[in-house]
Order: sequence, then C-alpha cells, then structure tokens
Amino acid sequence: MKKTLIGPFSQLLTLANIPLKGAIEDEALLVIENAGILVSDGKISGIGKFDDLKSEDVQIEHVHGKSVCIPGLIDAHTHICFAGSRANDYALRNSGKSYLEIAKAGGGIWDTVTKTRRATQAELVDGIIERAQNHLKSGTTTIEIKSGYGLSVDEELKMLYAIKEASSKIETDLISTCLAAHMKPKDWKGSASTYLDEISSKLFPILKSEKLTNRIDAFIEESAFSSLEIAPYFRKARAMGFSITVHADQFSTGGSETAVHYNAVSADHLEASTQKEIELLAKSNTIAVALPGASLGLGCDFTPARKILDAGGALAIASDHNPGSAPMGDLLSQAAILGTFEKLSNAEVLAGITFRAAAALELSDRGTLEKGKVADFISFPTDDYQEITYHQGQLKPNGVWKNGVKQ
Repeated sequence: MKKTLIGPFSQLLTLANIPLKGAIEDEALLVIENAGILVSDGKISGIGKFDDLKSEDVQIEHVHGKSVCIPGLIDAHTHICFAGSRANDYALRNSGKSYLEIAKAGGGIWDTVTKTRRATQAELVDGIIERAQNHLKSGTTTIEIKSGYGLSVDEELKMLYAIKEASSKIETDLISTCLAAHMKPKDWKGSASTYLDEISSKLFPILKSEKLTNRIDAFIEESAFSSLEIAPYFRKARAMGFSITVHADQFSTGGSETAVHYNAVSADHLEASTQKEIELLAKSNTIAVALPGASLGLGCDFTPARKILDAGGALAIASDHNPGSAPMGDLLSQAAILGTFEKLSNAEVLAGITFRAAAALELSDRGTLEKGKVADFISFPTDDYQEITYHQGQLKPNGVWKNGVKQ
C-alpha cells in the first residue's frame, strides 16, 4: 500500500519521550518545524522534516497555510450516553443550592437515570453519535464513555449496547466503562451491598461474554457508596479480570485510597484530595484524572493538579462531559482553564489530554506521534504551539485526521 505524506506543518509536537509521571517543563517538548507525517494503513510510518520524507513512493496530501500539529486529543472520562437535560439543576446550583441538596430533592443523577431509562437504545445511540462527532470536530479522536444512568442489569446493558452500536457507526474510538455503581438506585428496596451484589453477580458475566467493556468504575462518596460497601464489588471485578477506575475524592476523601488499594488504573475528580491523598497517588501506579468541567459546573475547587505533578504523580485531564455537573464538554477549553488556575506548563496541559490520558485508558498505541502509533493527529491554524492554550479552547482545529484520514 502506497504511503501518504501529510504536511508541511509549521510546527509538529510529537509529545514523545516525556515521562508518564511528574512535572514537565516546556523545554521537554520536541518541536519539529516544516514537518511531515508519513501514514500507511492507518498507522504512522515516519515523522520528520517534510522535504526529507518526500520520495517517488509516496503520495502527498498538502497542508496549506500556518499549522501546528499535535496528537489527537483523548478524553478519558465522559458520560455522553444519556437522555434529557439538567438545566434546572444548573439554575438551582447558581441560586445557592448544593449538589447534595439538589439530589435529595429529586434532581441530580437520579433525574438523568429516569430520563435515560425512558429512552430507547436507538435514541441513546443517536445522542452518543451527535456528541462524539462534536468532540471529533474539536480534535478529540478517542473518547471514554460510561454507563451509570441505568442502574439495573437491563438498563445498564441498554446503555452499554448503545455505546457499542454507536462505536460501529462513527470514526471516533469509543472506550466503554461500566458505572453501574454510580449510586444506589432509589427504586432498589434492599441495601447498597445487595444492589452491588446483584450487579456483580448478574451483569459482570454478561459484560465479559458480550465483550461490552473491560472497565469497572464506582462512585465513592456520601451520596453513592462507601469504601467498605464497594470492597466486595471491586474484589469480584479484579477476580474476573476487569480493570478498575474510581470516581474519587470529589466532595470528601476516601476514594483515592480505595483506588490505590485496588490498583485502579485511575482515580478521577480529586477536588477534595489533601496532601495525604496526593502523596499516596504519587507513589502509586494509579493515574490522577482532573475533571475541570465539573469544577466549572459546580463552582467548586479544581483538582490540585500542580501539587499532584510536583509530588511526582501522573496527571491526565478529562472533560467529565455529562448533563449535570459538566455540560460544557469542551476538553481543550477546560484543560487550558485548569492550566491557568493550577499554573501548569503548556507541556503538562498537552500531556494531560494526549499520552497521559491514553495511559488512563490503558492505550499504548496513541497519544504521541511516533512510528507505529495510530495516525490520530490534529492541526491548528497558527505557527506557534503556545497559541493553542493561550486562546483557551477558542482556537479550533483546522484539520482532524483519524487513522490517517482527514475528517
């Protein structure tokens, strides 16, 4: 198959050869000027100076004008399989009501559960596709999507089948996660523990047999599940070979300690994390995932990203796109804003939404621009990479390539 040479790009940032953990200075970024990317069969077969990569054996796809190329963005935490809106929740929060007060009054997660249960699988598929395509236009080429608005075996399956069906109909790679442990459903008559036992006993085997996901998530919080309640659930998940991720330390601590104890791939949120949790995460292999969209939506503190990096932790940044606390769904805007408040370098922001986000999804084939990696990359209409975060997400990509094909 003939190779395609794409370029020239004014600048190309490979994001390669940067450690997974710890702080990063911008000087660590490898910036190639007048660069090109060789693509073959959806993979990168070469990176370098555009003129050096020219030969009679390649067809050329010209990039005209100023352009900065970086790896395709990876959103490692979203909830874009849902029905309905929670605009009323947003208004109530802005009028002074707390997240927990709104939930107790019938809003919050349960409101979306009710609406999502009423939706058909086809309606959920359409919603996923629409949102995923909007993300792709903004440069996000891989998206994690959680269930968690079904909260029963059948309804969780409906969501996960919808994610699988949507994945077969679009170019974006969708990575599914089972979040049946989002909260104890209000219509469940038993205890939280009996609900979790029902899910793990009946749903987990189907997830394996139908290959719907290899990822199990849980929300450890006052309004959801305690570390004690979730322990048997995670033990069963680990025994069955699932990877674990945790909604941790959003309003109170405890979740990140549980995440580290069960060797979770990631601990997400962490807005309430103290120095104790930061040091615990930094010493572990669990990746911290900051969700600035939730901080913006709820009006609460940001994840202590600077402290996590300075302690030697791995930090990814995700949008948490959901109908309640994070309706914006703009990964680059949120990452740039987090960078401003937490004093992150450009390199740290870009790493958090590329290769460190890939690691939070256990994906080793993307997130950097290197030979052999998936040919997912995007370009911006500028000749200075610093403009990308400087415009706080308002500088939009002028080119998005998925598997080497311009979208």
